[in-house]
Amino acid sequence: MINTYSKFAPNVYIAKCFESHTKGDIVTLTSQHGKETEVEIFNLVKEQDGYYFYSFVRCDGLNSQSRAIQKAQQYQNIANNAIKRSEQYCEKASERRDFLSLGEPIKVGHHSEKTHRALLERNRNRMDKAVTEMHKAESYESKIAYWENMADKIDLSMPESLEFFRFELAKAKAKHQDLKKHPEKREHSYSLTYAQKAVNNLEKQVKLASLLWDVLH
Repeated sequence: MINTYSKFAPNVYIAKCFESHTKGDIVTLTSQHGKETEVEIFNLVKEQDGYYFYSFVRCDGLNSQSRAIQKAQQYQNIANNAIKRSEQYCEKASERRDFLSLGEPIKVGHHSEKTHRALLERNRNRMDKAVTEMHKAESYESKIAYWENMADKIDLSMPESLEFFRFELAKAKAKHQDLKKHPEKREHSYSLTYAQKAVNNLEKQVKLASLLWDVLH
């Protein structure tokens, strides 16, 4: 039998193990594609159908943040390579620029006709490829921006999320109480409702984070 992953929350997976473990144990998890990853067991989240479900941290140090940074760098490298190829095609498209700059017409029937046409065709194809590579590089800009933004995001897959969500919850509760006591601070008629909703959402996050990462759990 093998240990696998089980989805716990959006972007958060826990270990599904066929044996009981204690905090600090190192186990190997196997993905649905057969990739194996060593992880360190953290908390027992639940027992179900004869399996034990644990929160974990990866032994290679890759959490959601570092994976996002890695992904952003990967796309940046792809974009850089596309730009480099585009520049190379532009350079190659300048073949015999000195001759073409003279504006010599193709001499139909002359022995140079075939060579002249082939030169123009090569340079035209190279410029087309240069434009294609540049568009390819530009297409990765949004992906790079997305993953760079994700790199600044703390989520439930990280142990530090417990402290983060507790801190955010305290701020949200303070804001909610302040708006209750001082109606004049409400920007619109739904301000208090939105403030309460923020508290409710963060309470859920703290509850989940505690289940995953509270050492007293």
